[in-house]
Amino acid sequence: MNNEIGMAFAFAPRSIGFAGIALAAVASLATAQGGGGDGFLFNSPRGSFSIRGGYALASAGSDVFSEATTQLTLDKKDFNSFSVGGDISYSLTSRFDLAFGGDYSAAKHDSEFRDWVDNNDQPIEQTTDFKRAPLTVSLKYYVTDRGRSVSQYAWIPSKYSPYVGVGGGAMWYSFRQRGDFVDFEDLAVFYSEMQSSGWTPTGHAMAGVDYSLGTWVSFTAEGRYTLGKATLDSEEYEGFEKIDLSGFAATVGFRVRF
Repeated sequence: MNNEIGMAFAFAPRSIGFAGIALAAVASLATAQGGGGDGFLFNSPRGSFSIRGGYALASAGSDVFSEATTQLTLDKKDFNSFSVGGDISYSLTSRFDLAFGGDYSAAKHDSEFRDWVDNNDQPIEQTTDFKRAPLTVSLKYYVTDRGRSVSQYAWIPSKYSPYVGVGGGAMWYSFRQRGDFVDFEDLAVFYSEMQSSGWTPTGHAMAGVDYSLGTWVSFTAEGRYTLGKATLDSEEYEGFEKIDLSGFAATVGFRVRF
């Protein structure tokens, strides 16, 4: 199953490109509709879907990251990366939404040992990949009314709609290192591919705001902090504590009401 997930995520760069095209198309639609808060719907929206992109900061607080940044020419910031995601929300009440979402981020960096070279005085090089993909369910609360009814059949969206929320779900992760390494018992240099991946529970808190660009479309900005840890399941990582999958992500995108 992990192989299938990995193959799917191999197409992430192409998916990000498609998401960018979709964002541009939605923006064009919003421009054609007119200014924020203009227009009306026949009824209040039943829900919405969004696509978004941004930057994910990794806490990288566990010892597997500490060893990587101590032994190798890596810094904690090297585990940060761009992210892409989206969600679909269903209105429970005028203020509460139930949202189903997913996000994907992937960091990849080349490195070498800081204090060691091989027998030919050449760098001992390797590559480290760190991927995270949470699938979540969230309860969102809109702090102010998202719109107002002007008659039995007309509903006008508010220009600004701030919200907060909490949720949880499952996160798929992969931590992979491949290249040359040093055996500190006999100082031999050897090639290895080490990987730990799988699913683990996750929770998050978020806050954001929707800014109406027209009747159907709004610009959305969100900050989200995610908590997660997982047991490293590879023999090469035996003895390490759980890997820290937590971090903060800031994203922007477009939301379409339906």
